[in-house]
Amino acid sequence: MSGVMLVTGAGRGIGAATALEAARQGYAVCVNYNRSQKKAAHVVKRIIDSGGKATLVQGSTGKEKDVIRIFETMDRELGTISALVNNGGSIGIPGRVDETTGEMLTDLFSINIIGCFLCAREAIRRMSTVNGGNGGSIVNVSSIASRIGGGGLLVPYSASKGALDTFTIGLAEEVGPEGIRVNAVNPGLIDTDIHAEYGEPNRRIDFAPNVPLRRAGTPDEVAKTIVWLCSDNASYVSRALLDVTGGW
Repeated sequence: MSGVMLVTGAGRGIGAATALEAARQGYAVCVNYNRSQKKAAHVVKRIIDSGGKATLVQGSTGKEKDVIRIFETMDRELGTISALVNNGGSIGIPGRVDETTGEMLTDLFSINIIGCFLCAREAIRRMSTVNGGNGGSIVNVSSIASRIGGGGLLVPYSASKGALDTFTIGLAEEVGPEGIRVNAVNPGLIDTDIHAEYGEPNRRIDFAPNVPLRRAGTPDEVAKTIVWLCSDNASYVSRALLDVTGGW
């Protein structure tokens, strides 16, 4: 057994692929979801049917009470966390900045930033050698939108991912001496349903010619990178913002 991993937003896309890959690598996996109950339950079933260990926990990472409950459930059912994947996130409501409301921004940043802070806090309380833990790994799922900017539709989303990159760098410096490695993956054009959510279902096809590898990536390709970052094979990797972009 490689340890206990929490994957937030693990009902679909990169999160689901990460949970499944982690289970293949021997992790007991806490599969968190907010609304995608059927899909998340299917991920857990696949893990268990393959001989792995997993538990399903509903909760919004943007709500502090939910985060505490997620971790307490994981403690009880799987044991002490050794790897956190902050994957849960939202693109918000696409649109121009002059169409954005304070409520929209609050909702977006509560999930994409505050949720990552809260989950990291709970993980550090359990992992840190200062707190009697054995160390561990945190991987934040960011995006190359953090440096592209998202003008026209996704400036708030891109700004939240820029904040996540900064959080990754600062947290790595803060908890590195306590046995915790912190990294981020910055996916590019990945074949998930996120594009359809903001009205561009053919984005992976339209933008593929702009990618040096001339194709969109898959959730599995991002997942393998995430699980590698959590593994002992990446034992000297921390504070990294790792592009998974096909060279974009």
